[in-house]
Amino acid sequence: MSQTVETISSEICYHCGEDCAEETIHYDDKAFCCNGCRSAYQLLDESGLCSYYDLDANPGINLKNTKHRARFDYLEDDEVIERIAEFRDKNRLSLSLYIPNIHCTSCVWLLENLQKLDSGVLQSSVNFLKRELSLLIDTDSTSLRDVVEQLVTIGYEPEIRLDKLDSKSESSHQNRSLWLKMGVAGFAFGNIMLFSFPDYLDTTGSGLGGNFHIFFGALNILLAIPVLVYSSSDYLRSAFAAVKQGGVNLDVPISIGIVALFSRSVYEIVTMTGTGYMDSFTGLIFFLLIGKLVQQKTFHRLSFDRDYRSYLPIAVNVLDTQGREYSLSLDKLEPGQTLRLRNQELVPCDSTLQSEQAFLDYSFITGESEPISVSQGEKVFAGGRLIGRSAQLITEEKVTNSYLTKLWNHEAFQNNDKELKLTTFADRISPYFTMGVLGIAFASGFYWLQTSGMDSALSVFTAVLIIACPCALALSTPFTLGSALNVLSLNGLFVKNHLLIENLSKASAVVFDKTGTLTNSEASNIEFIGMTLTEDERNLVGTAAGNSIHPLSRKIADITSSTKELKPDTFHEVPGKGIFATIAGKSICMGSRHFISEQTTLYQDQIPEPDFIGSTVHLTIDNEYLGYFGIKTGLRSGISDLLNRLKETLRLFLISGDNEGQRQEFETYFSTNGSLLFNKKPEEKLDFITDLQKEGESVIMVGDGLNDAGALKKSDFGIALADDVSSFAPACDAILEGDSLNKLLSFIQFSQNSMKIIIASFVLSLLYNTVGLGFAITGHLSPLVAAVLMPLSSISVMVFTFFTTRYFAHKGGLAIWK
Repeated sequence: MSQTVETISSEICYHCGEDCAEETIHYDDKAFCCNGCRSAYQLLDESGLCSYYDLDANPGINLKNTKHRARFDYLEDDEVIERIAEFRDKNRLSLSLYIPNIHCTSCVWLLENLQKLDSGVLQSSVNFLKRELSLLIDTDSTSLRDVVEQLVTIGYEPEIRLDKLDSKSESSHQNRSLWLKMGVAGFAFGNIMLFSFPDYLDTTGSGLGGNFHIFFGALNILLAIPVLVYSSSDYLRSAFAAVKQGGVNLDVPISIGIVALFSRSVYEIVTMTGTGYMDSFTGLIFFLLIGKLVQQKTFHRLSFDRDYRSYLPIAVNVLDTQGREYSLSLDKLEPGQTLRLRNQELVPCDSTLQSEQAFLDYSFITGESEPISVSQGEKVFAGGRLIGRSAQLITEEKVTNSYLTKLWNHEAFQNNDKELKLTTFADRISPYFTMGVLGIAFASGFYWLQTSGMDSALSVFTAVLIIACPCALALSTPFTLGSALNVLSLNGLFVKNHLLIENLSKASAVVFDKTGTLTNSEASNIEFIGMTLTEDERNLVGTAAGNSIHPLSRKIADITSSTKELKPDTFHEVPGKGIFATIAGKSICMGSRHFISEQTTLYQDQIPEPDFIGSTVHLTIDNEYLGYFGIKTGLRSGISDLLNRLKETLRLFLISGDNEGQRQEFETYFSTNGSLLFNKKPEEKLDFITDLQKEGESVIMVGDGLNDAGALKKSDFGIALADDVSSFAPACDAILEGDSLNKLLSFIQFSQNSMKIIIASFVLSLLYNTVGLGFAITGHLSPLVAAVLMPLSSISVMVFTFFTTRYFAHKGGLAIWK
């Protein structure tokens, strides 16, 4: 049997690939950084799944911080299982789990072979884009909790949020119905084209007698009826509803053309006066449905309409009266219960701190960048994230009555009619287009009635309605904006609705949140200003800072990482003020000027007041002042250049819930006349957007937290910034990858060019209509002309919009292929 040996080393972990900085555990002649990684390898090895390591080097997830498993108790609750399951019977359970750690082909391979780890897993499949694992479980052989704990063991902990309890994912039948309609239309189109081919060539002497023409004509009618009744039903219903309400949309002239084309074709076939235009009819519907499919294109792997339930976990650890810990789903949480939270876990409801002290990060709720210190007996609000050591809290409210819930459900934060107000350029001109077509049709019919009689008049009248059917007009907007959506997504901007691109193109003002949007806490700049620290002094500082839970101390510890392992003799921390430690006979004091003067023999006036924009931490060793650490939250890459270019053409504003610590830095990019706003509550952000809109501005809002939710909803185009587009972001019109924020101006310019392309494609389609009307008015509209001209106009619009959108994208520096 393989032996496990622990040593101090700097080897690379065979499972996760991280540096074994603290200790190395050797097992089976391989190095592991912790027992979790070793256990994962051992489990895979025993199950014959070590090919996992052959697909990618070090594909595993680091397991040092695997959380306490008592919190999975709720997965034994039948009510919870029933509410998160997609299907359940006596011995089968089907559900989908979001696995954020899926990152490579090795992950997919391992998760799709779960049955080798647990025979109770009957089927497992991975949707890599959604990072979703679909499971079918035999509940007689295993349980959902066992499977989830098995996933945790191998480093793929599922993320189950509160919204799973409140609503099951509903599969949209709309796209399936659209595909069926398109299939019916495409099948009929192809077969009718085949049956009608002899008529294109006018093969009167080919041996096809009248009986064959009657037979093929009847087949054409039979194939066309389901296309009219089923495939074109959406257009007919929409046109009827518009007329009933006294309005006209683009579906009205389209429906007129559809009915006229079908009716005239049936008349010609039945009366044997012609072969009809059933090929053109079915082709028209087929291409229109392709346009509708493009129009309905959305990014199903993203969620644009998330609320607070998507942010909170599904369960939390609760202590009973005997102090025993168990897991409880949030919807069953009542006031007066004792919670135990660990590092990085969320406060699910408004509570009172029972522990002595705790640090809480409210940045996602309020925008305040620095965690705050909370003492025993103080109130803690829902949505805060615990930083550092575990803490106990007493619940004060139910989840549904907490501050976070009230903030989200405030009526001011609801702006659900934004998309209902969106209209396309085609819909705006459709009344005039319809009246024009009808006018030409009646005028042409009246002329031919006077010159050639009723038969010619009806023929020309219906021909005008047929050829003027605005199918190419209907396709120009969805194909242009669909192509634009594709380009934007390739460059990291995922837009919810193609019609919203018009809002982006009209932008006149951009409002930025600061914390997490323009700034990036991971890119903080830290420098020591003062005397040069020796290697021993750096080791002392790194050891002292490494024992603190304050985020600033952690950052200092990272840049003064100790090369020697030291252990503090004494350590004392005053939350929010500083730390005092004795290490190797040396006294180290770090913190504010006031804290240093309290803990050392130095007076406050002996400690210089730094002229530094950002946070400062002063340092003394053995009562000798050595200088201070200056910590400045760094800007995202390319932000300086972006802001300088944006302010040349747009009004720029910064509105933040954070303090004014970085005001001077941002004054370079924003004018000082009310463009920099700090310490603002979520409601005040929303009011500011509203005031800008009253001034006539079309506003883009860029934010990343729940504190920006109201402003994102109210703005004309709300962009939620996310460093991981699959992770939680507030409700928005678009999700933008953090690394792509510097392309914002290019996105705006590209959207403006896309609107110009729509106008150009309208002109192109009108040219086709004009040519076709020439044939129709003069009475020369043959089946061959109709069969060629109508599909050609649709195809040319598709090709034109595809290549022109990519041309303008490339010209603007955006990627067009991936």
